[in-house]
Amino acid sequence: MPRRERNQFVKRGQIIELLIEDYAFGGKGIGRIKNEHGEFVVFVPNTLPGQLVKAQVKKSSKKYAECKLIDVLKFSDDEVEIPFQDIPGAPYIKLPIELQHKYKKESTLSLFKRIGKVNNIEDLFDEFITSPNVFHYRNKMEYGFSAIGYDRQHKTDVNEFTLGFKRRGVWWMGDNLEKDSGLFDKQVEDNLKLIRKYCKETGLDPWHGPKKEGFFRYLVVRKSYKTNELLFNLVTTSYNLPRFDLSAFSELLVSLFGDRLAGLLHTINDEVGDRTIATSGSIKLVYGTDKIVEELLDLNFEISMKSFFQTNPKSAEKLYSKVIEYALENKEAIDNTIVLDLFCGTGTIGQILASKANNTKVVGVDIVASAIEDAKKNAKRNTIKGLEFYAADVGKFLSEHPQYQNKIRTIILDPARAGITPKTLKKIINLNAERLVYVSCNPATQARDIEQFGLANYDIKKISLVDQFPHTAHIETVVLLEKTKK
Repeated sequence: MPRRERNQFVKRGQIIELLIEDYAFGGKGIGRIKNEHGEFVVFVPNTLPGQLVKAQVKKSSKKYAECKLIDVLKFSDDEVEIPFQDIPGAPYIKLPIELQHKYKKESTLSLFKRIGKVNNIEDLFDEFITSPNVFHYRNKMEYGFSAIGYDRQHKTDVNEFTLGFKRRGVWWMGDNLEKDSGLFDKQVEDNLKLIRKYCKETGLDPWHGPKKEGFFRYLVVRKSYKTNELLFNLVTTSYNLPRFDLSAFSELLVSLFGDRLAGLLHTINDEVGDRTIATSGSIKLVYGTDKIVEELLDLNFEISMKSFFQTNPKSAEKLYSKVIEYALENKEAIDNTIVLDLFCGTGTIGQILASKANNTKVVGVDIVASAIEDAKKNAKRNTIKGLEFYAADVGKFLSEHPQYQNKIRTIILDPARAGITPKTLKKIINLNAERLVYVSCNPATQARDIEQFGLANYDIKKISLVDQFPHTAHIETVVLLEKTKK
């Protein structure tokens, strides 16, 4: 009987048409199915209230279903015409930015109430920080080659040489990018069709996902907003490589981008997994240099193809400025102390903080060894003193360095999307710091962690939201917590 009840509304794999009526955190549109059995809730990611959508049921339970968006059949009345090509990475690009901000703020604050048990979250709200560039804000883009394309007119797959993005929800189908998407660099994206034409005329095949064969796989581009330079990485298999003239390809890029071309790298990836950088294989410099330089808050950072760096550097400056503002709010709690920068990545926050505080030692810790190497190089390049970086698991580092117990007054936390593991969170709490500045790219896991910090007498003092990725559901949060004596 329970199994039949679950299927009274929808079944797994079923394709349905649905009117989206509401919006939940993370870009999940909410629709409802009503019939003689009652009302049933359906969640469809990357949708908006007012849209009529076609979706496929991926998960169905007694109370609700989760779907995958296939197509938007009718747009919301709130959406407007734009001069860009629509791509899966910008599902809300037709929605005016003010409405995007409204949805993000309301859904994120409600999350802290529901998961973090912070009932007065509106009273603690500091500000919503907008991205300085609403369009063309990204400094990196990955374009995929595919032997199976998408016919937009007939809405079906077609065998053709494509270069662009995967069609939403279809791992094996590419969609040619014919013009500027509004997210990356207009000159690059307007010329992508010429790069595609050149590659097609070589007679070498693009990657065929289902068959797991082909030559061309990815074209990755990084951009410096400081110098306006471009760094390209062409990813291919080794099969038929002698037939491809890498020097001639670099000459094509020079003809298209001139002095903007900083360098071209070539990566061989013979693995069947869908990744741009293979665990095995090689990467070599074909033309120019293998690095570009970016600037954040007057500090210079050298970026290679493998470097992790904020995707929206202009907005990242605002994010980091808010983190530093919270950290320095009580200057006495920083000056002449030790600050722990956990999950520090390439050490950007720690460097900025060390350059602004007096006689403060900043200790950065991250498990990614290459990120720590970049952090050390960048600190040396910027001649910043008072920094120490360790490549280690945060939880293990805290266990292996008991000398920091009761000596840390401020901790900065910037974990990955999964948040902080319970064991590590307990070790952080045991350090007994007075203040925590918690940065997160996933407010859902942050709200979960903040409930645990609350049980350890850490109360939220302020929260700000930073829109790092306009036209997507993503939002970053910066939370200041202080320990209270209870």
